Amino acid sequence: MTHSVPQPDLQPTGSAARLHEVSMAEAVGYPAIDCAHEAMAEQPVVLKHEQLFLLLDPHGDIAPPGHCGLGAFHDDTRILSQYALRVAGGPASLLSTQRLRPYAAQIDLAVTDRAFGGDAWDPRNCVHVRRELLVEDRLLERVTVTSYLRVPIDYWMELSLGADFADIFEVRGWKRPARGQFYAPRVTRDAIRFAYRGRDGRCLGSTVHFAAPPSSLDARGARWEFRLEPHARLEFEWQVLPSEPELSAPSRAGVPALAERWQPMEAGYDQWRGESARWWTDVEPLNATLDQAVDDLRALYVDADGAPVISAGIPWYSTAFGRDSIITSLETLALNPAVALDTLRYLARHQGSREDPFTEEQPGRIMHEVRRGELARAGEIPHVPYYGTIDATPLWIVLLHETWRWTGDDALLRDFLPHVERALGWIDRYGDMDGDGLVEYARTSEKGLVNQGWKDSGDGVPFPDGTLPAPPIALVEVQGYVYDAKRRAAALYEAVGDVARADRLRGEAAWLREEIVRRFWLDDLGTFALALDGRKRPLPTVTSNAAHLLWSRVPDAEQAIRMAAGLLAPDMFSGWGIRTLSARHAVFNPMSYHNGSVWPHDNAIAVMGLAHYGQVRAAFPVITVLHEAAARMNPQRLPELFCGMTRMRGLRPVLYPVSCSPQAWASGSMFMLLQAALGLLPNAATRVLHVRDPQLPPFLRELTVERMAVGGSRVTLQFRRHGERTLANLLGVEGEPLQVRIELS
Repeated sequence: MTHSVPQPDLQPTGSAARLHEVSMAEAVGYPAIDCAHEAMAEQPVVLKHEQLFLLLDPHGDIAPPGHCGLGAFHDDTRILSQYALRVAGGPASLLSTQRLRPYAAQIDLAVTDRAFGGDAWDPRNCVHVRRELLVEDRLLERVTVTSYLRVPIDYWMELSLGADFADIFEVRGWKRPARGQFYAPRVTRDAIRFAYRGRDGRCLGSTVHFAAPPSSLDARGARWEFRLEPHARLEFEWQVLPSEPELSAPSRAGVPALAERWQPMEAGYDQWRGESARWWTDVEPLNATLDQAVDDLRALYVDADGAPVISAGIPWYSTAFGRDSIITSLETLALNPAVALDTLRYLARHQGSREDPFTEEQPGRIMHEVRRGELARAGEIPHVPYYGTIDATPLWIVLLHETWRWTGDDALLRDFLPHVERALGWIDRYGDMDGDGLVEYARTSEKGLVNQGWKDSGDGVPFPDGTLPAPPIALVEVQGYVYDAKRRAAALYEAVGDVARADRLRGEAAWLREEIVRRFWLDDLGTFALALDGRKRPLPTVTSNAAHLLWSRVPDAEQAIRMAAGLLAPDMFSGWGIRTLSARHAVFNPMSYHNGSVWPHDNAIAVMGLAHYGQVRAAFPVITVLHEAAARMNPQRLPELFCGMTRMRGLRPVLYPVSCSPQAWASGSMFMLLQAALGLLPNAATRVLHVRDPQLPPFLRELTVERMAVGGSRVTLQFRRHGERTLANLLGVEGEPLQVRIELS
C-alpha cells in the first residue's frame, strides 16, 4: 500500500503540537462530505451497544469511502467512514450475512481457485473468509482465513481505513459553511490513530489497534502477507476505539479477544430478558418478532449523562428523545416498566427551567432531543438539548400516571409531582399561546422545527391540497393529549390527598373535551380536523392524527364508530396498515415521510384507542397485517415506517429508503397492539389487574404472557381462542398478592 499522507512524529505522546495538519482529502482520501442525495445502503448490517453503533454493507464493509448510509458512529460522530476488507483472489463472494445478536454479526465470504491455478472455465470456491464482529464500548473484529486447496499458497489481506468525523446531521445532508481541522493519521507498528479538531475546539479521534502487527501499516490501512497451508486456519484480530488524541498515546494493553467479550455481553442481554415479561404464541413468526423486539429495545438503550434511557432509533436518532422515549415507554409497560421509569427520570432531570429562544427551552417544558456531536457543541444546531416539541410535556404526565397504574409506586408520585405541576404550568402559560384554551406551537428558533408534533417534517401538517398553514398551529392529537394529561393529573393529585386541585383539573379537562369536539369535529368527513391554523381555521385533512383522540378518550361512542370505519376504509387502510393521510387528498404521497406512509407506532395507538371504545374486532385487520409485515422483514422486526402503496401482490410493504431499523416505538408497537387485544388494564395501587373482554385476532389461537410485572407481583396469563371467543386463564401469581379480574362479554 502506498503512502499519500505526510507521516507525523510517531513518538508516543499526547501533545496536540505533534499532530500534523492536513486537508480532509489527505486525511481520509476524499475531498468532502456530500450526503444530500445519497440513499442508505440496501439492508445494512446494524450493530449497536450503548453509544457505539455500526452500519455496514452485507460484506461487512463501509464502502465506498464516505458512503452516507454507512459508518461507525459514537456520540453522533462518524469515527469510521471507510472500513473495507480485500483479499487475494477476490473480490470475495458473499456466502452469508448473519446478525447473531444486536451487537454481533458473522459474515462468510468465499474466494475461488481461479487465481491459484484453478480451471478458468469452472472456478471452485477454495478459500473461506469469516468475519466476526462484536460491538461493546469498541468494535472488535476477528477474521479467520481457511484454505481448502491441496497445495500451500502465498496469500494477502488488506484492510482499508478512514475517518471523516462527520456529525450525524452532516451524514443526513446538513450543509455546513466550514469544517474543523484534520490531522494526518498517526501510525505505529500495531495501530493507526485518526484525529480531527472540531470548530468547537474539541479534538476527536479513533484508533485501530491490531492484536499483532500487520506485515505493513500506513495511513490508509493494514496489509498482511502470509503462507496459507492446506486446511490451515489463520486468525487476525483488531479493535476500533473512540479516543481523544490529545490525552493519551495508543493503548499498549492489547486487544481483548472477541471470544472473551462475547459472554459478558450475552449475560447482560440474558438479564434484560429475565427482567422482562415473556410473550409467546402458537405462531412462530410472531414469536420471532416479539423476541427481536425485546433484544432491539435493550440495544437501543444509551448512557445519557450517566443515566440509562431508551434512544429513538438507528441510524439517525441514537439519542434521548422526549416524545419517542415516552411513547415507547407507554407501549412497553406490560413488557418491562424499567423503560418507563428510566424515561421519566431522565426527562424530569432535563425539564426546562428558563426561557431560551434558540433552544426553545421554557420553564416546565419537556425536551425534544439532545445531541452530542460537533454541530451541537459548536452552536450550529440548538440540540443541547432542544425543546421544540408541543406534545412531550402532556405526554410525560400521561406516562407518569400510566406507570403508576402499572407499578403502584407512591414514592414515584411524590418525587415527580413537582414536575407535574411545572408541566401543567407550561401547558397553560406557554403551550396556550393566545389564551383560547388550546395548545399551539410556532417556533422561536431559526434552526428549530417548523412542525413540532410527531409529524415534524416541514410538510407534515398540510391542507388537503398541500398548502401549508401559517402558525401558530393547534394540532388535534395534542389537544387530546392535554385533555388526557389533565384528567390523569387529577387522579395523581387525588391519590396524594389534594382533592381541590384534582377537581379543578377535571373541570379543565371536561371543558377542553367539549372544545375539541366543537372546534375540530368534521361531521361530513366523520373525523376530526388535523389542526387549526393561525387564523383558527380547521384543516379538513383526513389523517391518522385523529385516531390518537380515541386513545385519549375524547370522541363519543357514535363518533368512535364512524372513525373506526374511516380508518379501515380503502383511502386510509393500505393493506399493510393505517396510512398517515388519506389517499383521497391531492397532497397524498405514499413515499413521503408523513403524508401517506404507514407507521407501526401510529397504528398501535389507533388500535389501543379503538379498544377503549370496544372496537377491538374492527382493529383485527391492523394487528394482522402488521404481524405479516414484520414476519416478512429480515430480521423479523417492524421498521420506523414503510411506504403507503396499496397492498397488491408484493410479499412485504415497500420500504421507506431512510427508515430507522431498529426504531424504539416501532419495536414497542406489537406489545401495545397485543395489550389492546387482551384488554390488560392494571391498577397496581389497589393490587388489581383487569382483563377486560380479551380477543385474539384470527391468526392467533393461543398467547401466553409470562411473569408480567404489576406492582410487586408477577402474573402469568394464558389466552386461548375458541372460534370467535377468547378465554383467559390465570396460571400463576408470584410475589405480592394480586387480584386478577377476568371480565368476559
